[in-house]
Amino acid sequence: QVQLVEGGGGLVQPGGSLRLSCTASGISSSAYAMGWYRQAPGKQRELVAVISSGGMLMYVGSMKGRFTISRDSAKNTVYLQMFNLKPEDTAVYYCCADISWSVVRVTPQYWGQGTQVTVSS
Repeated sequence: QVQLVEGGGGLVQPGGSLRLSCTASGISSSAYAMGWYRQAPGKQRELVAVISSGGMLMYVGSMKGRFTISRDSAKNTVYLQMFNLKPEDTAVYYCCADISWSVVRVTPQYWGQGTQVTVSS
């Protein structure tokens, strides 16, 4: 059974930083394309960043330059380091995985339960 367990969410002030983690079980995270999506209240879920099994990276929109996705294969964990957070970054952040680099950016097979990130003063 595949499980993706996120952690690291919380409340942070504007301009602050957070690091989210996603630990996989049942799959080898280094063999899968892994990614992060987010969903703000009243909005559709959107892609944030993805990392391929070969280490290729992709970031979307306003997250470019502020967010960094990385992988620790020894820990079977993927991270999303977020800098200079803004109130509009407030959302539930979801980890995902798919064997396909193309599919992970559209409809990943596996999802975590989500972790709340709130940016507010």
